[in-house]
Amino acid sequence: MRRTPTLVGAGLLAAALVAAGCGSGASDGKTRITIGLFGNFGYQQLFEEYEKAHPDIDITDRTASYSDHHKNLAAHLATNNGAADIEAVDVGYINQFKANPGQFVELGADVKDRWLDWKWEGSLSKDGKQIGYGTDVGGLAICYRRDLFEAAGLPSDRDQVSALWPTWEQFMATGKQFAAKAPAGAKFFDGGPTVLNAIVGQAPTGYYDKTDKIVVGDNADIRKGWNLVAQGVADGLSAGLLHSTPQWNTGFKQGQFATLACPAWMMAKIKDQAPETSGKWDLAAVPGGGGNWGGSYLTVPKQGKNTDKAVALAAWLTAPEQQAKVFASAGLLPSTPKLYSEESVAKKQDPFFNNAPVGKVFTDAARALKPQYQGPKAGDVQTEMGNAMQRVEQGKQSPDESWNQFVGDVKRLES
Repeated sequence: MRRTPTLVGAGLLAAALVAAGCGSGASDGKTRITIGLFGNFGYQQLFEEYEKAHPDIDITDRTASYSDHHKNLAAHLATNNGAADIEAVDVGYINQFKANPGQFVELGADVKDRWLDWKWEGSLSKDGKQIGYGTDVGGLAICYRRDLFEAAGLPSDRDQVSALWPTWEQFMATGKQFAAKAPAGAKFFDGGPTVLNAIVGQAPTGYYDKTDKIVVGDNADIRKGWNLVAQGVADGLSAGLLHSTPQWNTGFKQGQFATLACPAWMMAKIKDQAPETSGKWDLAAVPGGGGNWGGSYLTVPKQGKNTDKAVALAAWLTAPEQQAKVFASAGLLPSTPKLYSEESVAKKQDPFFNNAPVGKVFTDAARALKPQYQGPKAGDVQTEMGNAMQRVEQGKQSPDESWNQFVGDVKRLES
């Protein structure tokens, strides 16, 4: 997922992409390829490498917030104007966009064997058209602050920490132990929405059933997770932060929380926001085992002026060799299984995370991962769920009141 230049707002991003020429010839005679991203995809060095090998290409990237990016893309496709030559799409939105495959260049199946089967199938339209090349997959662990654990009298060794919480109930119980002796200003986890996303990602059924019906209101696994996280909030374990907001970013810098539900791409977020905390973080097993959160695709809208060159760049960026480089530099877990047994991936350690065996942790997670079906607006449902838990954290509604509003709000997404 996810690079960190200056974020561009929804309206400004649309104007910026149009102004950039969206695939037009640059003033120096080169072909400019624009790429629309959200967060840190680990691509900056790859762009430079590609431009060096292709002197006729100039790559321009524009990065918006997760929600703004996907709203912008939907608007650009609806008006057939303003989309970047390559557009990243998160797994939570891919079903929405593949419902209209005619808006995208159909990508060739000659490279199908690069990806995990379910990753390739995730971006196939119902009539068999491929609209996206897979980037990363999520996988789940828990990132934790060793120094804050030690200050609270908890073990900091990653195996001992993993043993504290085989279940999410035990995770919350550990949180109470932490809270009893926590350093001033430090809560156990960053915010309810992040923990809840991890719990939802482990459920056999998520927000949708396979008929694209939203089933949140009847999903016992999600409601159980909701109740558990809401109790953790009531017990004072949450810093009350919503992930990917400026306040959440500040929370990293100020040590406002000790644990974080951590898909592989989250490691880049932590490094970006708090580089001075290198060595203080470590990686433990996720309660409940397995699960997935995130992962993306690169698509090529048909409205671009240089679609052939855009397809070539998208194919190159998602090739196994480049996915391995992104894992080495940013920690984004490849969706290409042939890499999982390669030493550079499987045995990778990360000094930022106290030399945690990130390669083994996340490749093991990827092998065990059972993908959850994502409906057309799963990303929007996730956003609504985060907003609902925030209302509880801010004392605006009781857990039951906010849950009931959430169920009603997401039902309207089906219309």
